[in-house]
Amino acid sequence: MTLQQNSGPSSIWSEVEGIAYGGDYNPEQWPVSVRLEDLELMKEAGVSFLSVGIFSWALLEPAEGEYDFGWLDEVMDNLSGAGIKVALATATAAPPAWLVRKHPEILPVTADGTVLGPGSRRHYTPSSAVYRRYATGITRVIAERYKDHPALALWHVDNELGCHVSEFYGEEDTAAFRAWLERRYGSIEALNAAWGTAFWSQNYGSFREILPPAVAPSTLNPGQQLDFQRFNSWALMDYYKSLVAVLREVTPSIPCTTNLMASSATKSMDYFDWAKDLDVIANDHYLVAADPERHIELAFSADLTRGIAGGDPWILMEHSTSAVNWQPRNQPKMPGEMLRNSLSHVARGADAVMFFQWRQSFAGSEKFHSAMVPHGGRDTRVWREVVELGSALKQLAPVRGSRVESRAAIVFDYEAWWASEIDSKPSQDAKYLDVLRAFHRSLFLRGISVDIVHPSASLEGYDLVLVCTLYSVSDDAAANISAAAHAGATVLVTYFSGIVDEQDHIRLGGYPGAFRDLLGIRVEEFHPLLAGARLKLSDGGVSTVWSEDLRLAGAEAVQTFTEYPLEGVPSLTRHAVGSGAAWYLATFPDPDGIETVVERLLAESGITPVAQADAGVELTRRRTSDGRSYLFAINHSRSSASVQASGTDLLSGEPFAGTVAAGSVAVIAEA
Repeated sequence: MTLQQNSGPSSIWSEVEGIAYGGDYNPEQWPVSVRLEDLELMKEAGVSFLSVGIFSWALLEPAEGEYDFGWLDEVMDNLSGAGIKVALATATAAPPAWLVRKHPEILPVTADGTVLGPGSRRHYTPSSAVYRRYATGITRVIAERYKDHPALALWHVDNELGCHVSEFYGEEDTAAFRAWLERRYGSIEALNAAWGTAFWSQNYGSFREILPPAVAPSTLNPGQQLDFQRFNSWALMDYYKSLVAVLREVTPSIPCTTNLMASSATKSMDYFDWAKDLDVIANDHYLVAADPERHIELAFSADLTRGIAGGDPWILMEHSTSAVNWQPRNQPKMPGEMLRNSLSHVARGADAVMFFQWRQSFAGSEKFHSAMVPHGGRDTRVWREVVELGSALKQLAPVRGSRVESRAAIVFDYEAWWASEIDSKPSQDAKYLDVLRAFHRSLFLRGISVDIVHPSASLEGYDLVLVCTLYSVSDDAAANISAAAHAGATVLVTYFSGIVDEQDHIRLGGYPGAFRDLLGIRVEEFHPLLAGARLKLSDGGVSTVWSEDLRLAGAEAVQTFTEYPLEGVPSLTRHAVGSGAAWYLATFPDPDGIETVVERLLAESGITPVAQADAGVELTRRRTSDGRSYLFAINHSRSSASVQASGTDLLSGEPFAGTVAAGSVAVIAEA
């Protein structure tokens, strides 16, 4: 097949039947006899795509400059013969023991000066010149060897960058941080102004005086902390780009990516910034078994991944067939949950479904992590569900390349997340994701698709835009949000938004500085609530976490606080602007209160669910460029549910009868 640089996933897998299917394949853990059995099992399961060699450096280069590719040659040839395409890894996610012994300076250092040793994985710092030399070296050797191999479809660069360690405090990291700051600011005077170093006598005379924000007697400079977050995100991507530069030189037509970890748990990397350097977005996602609404968190993470991908199809590079091994209590997935999880990702834009890993390990740290082939082999529920999923994905071939249809958007910014949760804020309970996730949950339960977009992204075409705890925002991003309201959208801004600029400098003149004029309000003072406190609202609802002393300046009050000292003060406002309206929410309502707000916003914006269905059914629609549409109806309940839709269920091949069985899925090619 012919591949083009920067091609999307649809063109990458133009020869793969159905949605691509597979996982991480680690044949180096097994003898040849098992590898040969793998080929038969892969055929039975319908596997079409595998990541190979992710943690194989120590075997490929057992001693410096000595290589053993015999086993990998055989694996690549066998996979090609079976018609399976490969995302071949650079093998750089775990340095071999000989490299650590020779160059211990590559090891990462934590904020308290602890050197993190080998014996695990990801034991390197991305700013190490020595490590980059060796990593680009093995990458070049692998690329040269397999550049013309027919199985090669994608480069899997390193693995889960920033996992386990995402902040680096060693000597080379310090030097790299200083150089990054000098490039960013140009002069030490500009840095002093940005960091507000006149406070607490923190003024710097040169970049050489700057250290990473490590352990200190009291709270650290917030500007310094924010820039250190930016630097570490940049350093990881700069390391990625150093490997990609080699791959581009040797294999210019083969696309490159790395597996992100976009979810509600991953904060340290700015994936919207990273996206421009990835040829296709790939993501790893794992459920938290103890979360009773884990399927809603999955939907949020998948929507976020699609947003990072700019709406294009993306790769689900890893998830689990059943239990993981790293949570306090590793409960297996329930019957049918793996299918529901997988097709929820597909419903939200994934054109590949992959797992960690193909065959469950018999030794090592992740031997109790589930896999496509479990310890019990073929006569297991997990294996039967793996085969069932492979068959289902083949039936979904028409869906490939389509896009999710959304009229609502949630604005999301990693830098705002970082800045809002640096120390010394009005309340430690005001978490960036809490209100955002609450609104996403409400829309999910109503069967309304929502895009998660960066503040700088085009908001054209969205009838509803939610801006939740966007603590820091640039002038351009604020103007972009304001323009959406003036153009006819219903825009909701919540508390603790627009408070500071990109340098974490307060926007003076009253809160919420960047959005005061848009919202037609002015907040004089924050009134964060004490732990466990609740406020009554004028509509009979209650709220927690936050309240404000708010004054109207053109807006109308829709709801008010009813308790001292804010009795009669607006808690929800609306301001007509241009062809649209800008709403402001000054508190965190309970779930019923969130529903009340959402009902008002949907009524004004005219957004309705993608279909009508019983409670417990997840609904999403994907649409092709020529107008064909596919409704995903995923029943998370333990009873059958009705869905008002007509067409052919791709999974059964029969006309959709209007009912989805308990714990089952229908994908309806709509008439």
